[in-house]
Amino acid sequence: MAKPDRSKSARRSGNVHSIVDPVAEAQRLTALLAPVVSAAGLYLEDVSVQMAGAHRTVSVVVDLPETETGGVGLDAIAAVSKSLSDAMDADPDDDAPPYTLEISSPGATRPLTEPRHWRRALGRMVKVNAVGRENLVGRILAVDDDGVQLLPELPVKKGMKAKQGEPEKVLFSAIRRGVVEIEFARLEEAELDLEFEPTGGDAVDGEES
Repeated sequence: MAKPDRSKSARRSGNVHSIVDPVAEAQRLTALLAPVVSAAGLYLEDVSVQMAGAHRTVSVVVDLPETETGGVGLDAIAAVSKSLSDAMDADPDDDAPPYTLEISSPGATRPLTEPRHWRRALGRMVKVNAVGRENLVGRILAVDDDGVQLLPELPVKKGMKAKQGEPEKVLFSAIRRGVVEIEFARLEEAELDLEFEPTGGDAVDGEES
């Protein structure tokens, strides 16, 4: 589902911009935007900056808090997009080039690389590649500081009813990769996440009249 574009004009004094280090700029913007995202009831997953000549593309990824399930809705994205745009336009420390702001959510198929990602996927079916064993498919029962409790799905012949094994814990230190398995019962929710394209908003330097 494409989200509506939002255009705006960022006014600054003068036409000369300093040279921008994308990594340092992403860190600066993270500190600026994190409280804005938190105030909207969301979690700031990532901020990245790409330079193309005299223009910045600022990509912001937001997610729900780890205590919540489901995906970030379109209304929430639209609201936080406006708040982030306002914060960047009002930033007194910004002397960098004009920018395009893109807002997105991680989506259902993002790799599970942090404990909070696993907590967000609580109750979901996941595929886990871990050290010293075959790939494991199972449902997340619990997540703590050092690992994930799974209810394994045992391999069965095609057409047979799925069988569960005994719950087992897989340590984060042993996990190479983990991803959510899309289930038909959750297809509508998954499609919302999968089709969640970034918002776009162009900001172009303007002269004070």
